[in-house]
Amino acid sequence: MGGIPIFALNITCFPTDELPLEVLHQILKGGNDIAKKANIPILGGHSIKDKEPKYGLVVSGLVKKNKLVKNNNAKIGDELILTKPIGTGIISTAIKRGEASKNDIDNVTNIMTDLNQKGANAMNKVEVNACTDITGYGLLGHIKEICEFSDVNAILDFDAIPFIDNVLELAEQGIIPGGSKRNLDCFQSHVKFDDKIKKIEQLMLADAQTSGGLLISVSPENSKKLIEELKKEKCLINKKIGKIVAKEISHLIQVK
Repeated sequence: MGGIPIFALNITCFPTDELPLEVLHQILKGGNDIAKKANIPILGGHSIKDKEPKYGLVVSGLVKKNKLVKNNNAKIGDELILTKPIGTGIISTAIKRGEASKNDIDNVTNIMTDLNQKGANAMNKVEVNACTDITGYGLLGHIKEICEFSDVNAILDFDAIPFIDNVLELAEQGIIPGGSKRNLDCFQSHVKFDDKIKKIEQLMLADAQTSGGLLISVSPENSKKLIEELKKEKCLINKKIGKIVAKEISHLIQVK
């Protein structure tokens, strides 16, 4: 949203009777490594004994009110730019089922640990109209939010949307997270799919992401500059995947 993080706190739940503390040490080290990438300290936190391991960070930051980038200000004519490929939910499910290759695991790990700080830095150098991160509701769910809150519609170009390597092949094997299926069930009434878009591809668009990228709505005049800044920041992706159009009654989103 245009903010700059200043510090973080750890929150963790851990089964100390069932797993060695070395596992917890590695989890906390991973969080600290990422915080260092973001140039912020972890000042402490809270730990709870629990049967299921859980870990997260609470982050505080600063932003000027007039610099806030919200998800409710997309304008007709805007171009939609994505900064990470889609498919972390499918790959993660493949890992849990023992169906992922080493290349799949390395690839998705690199994607999920790549900070959105890069995209945010680029965005903050360009005047953009709206932004959201792509997380649990999938690409379709988060575009729906932008459209709904901005009173506009969106058209997506399926062929322009970047997916992580091997996502289609795994999806065709039936490796689809339950959350992704629920996303499609929830959002498909708001989406008009072209006849060429197969059901498996619809599920990929609804895939529930972990640490997904940013979706930025920017005017055509500033789109080229934003892509240049994303390249300078070495974002994983700097792809135009669609555009914002005037609102129609039938569907918030069209996928062609």
